[in-house]
Amino acid sequence: MTRLILLRLVHGVPLILAVIVVCFVMLQLIPGDPVQAMVGDFPITQAFRDTIETKYRLNDPILTQLFSYLSNFAQGDFGYSFQNQMPVSELILERLPRTVLLAVAGFGTALPIGIAVGLFAGLSPSLRVDRIWTTGTLIAFAVPTFWLGQLLVMVFALKLNWFPTQGIGPFFSRAQGFDLVLERLHYLALPVAVFVLHEGARAARITRASVQETLSQGYIVNARMKGLTRGEIIRKHLLRNSVLPVVTTSGYAFASTLGGTVLIESVFTWPGLGLLLVDSVRARDNMTVVGVIVVAAAMVILVNLVVDIIYALIDPRVRAAR
Repeated sequence: MTRLILLRLVHGVPLILAVIVVCFVMLQLIPGDPVQAMVGDFPITQAFRDTIETKYRLNDPILTQLFSYLSNFAQGDFGYSFQNQMPVSELILERLPRTVLLAVAGFGTALPIGIAVGLFAGLSPSLRVDRIWTTGTLIAFAVPTFWLGQLLVMVFALKLNWFPTQGIGPFFSRAQGFDLVLERLHYLALPVAVFVLHEGARAARITRASVQETLSQGYIVNARMKGLTRGEIIRKHLLRNSVLPVVTTSGYAFASTLGGTVLIESVFTWPGLGLLLVDSVRARDNMTVVGVIVVAAAMVILVNLVVDIIYALIDPRVRAAR
């Protein structure tokens, strides 16, 4: 297991380097003027432009910028954000916990609900009930998250006024302890609901298919012939084997979500990495864009590694093969 972890981490290094190179090349191809984006619509003189380009090395050749960034990146320096006037590493550390909070809360709620719905649909003897659940989860998974988020805001925030429309909480809050938790949950409710409907539907569909496949296996038939009850078969044989595909797909989906909750954070103005990426692209703040994408790629690599470890712990056959 230790060898597997080390190999995966080593293999992640060239991937991170490739991400940096691709980001630099793509940012050079994007039309726009980073100096003008920094000052807005105000007219600027050539002297001011030359000063800004020299200060932030915007007029250096792309290879010079790339090698300079790689050299600084090796020392833990992600560059400087001219839009926010602070180091990119500090900006990412400020936003990262909010993205992690949103992703963990969303998946932590969506997975149990999705697995429960999938088990119910897969074990249901009624074909009509199975079709209803299958159709419902298919529709929920097919709906775009940005459209679903806007719909929830229109209904539950603007029309019913049950939840706030955006943000993570009031700028100044006097709430403490449990009241502070409730306050944050109030702002988390709608973004988490998007996760539950989308990712929960994914987990439900995969669980249902896995349950029906597992029920046809020989060891399930053998367990029934031994006289095991329905509950014992589900606990001892069905649940673990049916959850394996869910762990794999949900882990990758969670990694992708950590890597870029751009749509959900943009809809709900959630101040995480996704919203930071959108704002940085608009402002042509290239160092911040590269930094966010590199951190997102690193999180995807780490989460996928964790998924492989969890998969090996659940399935003894994987441990034996490795």
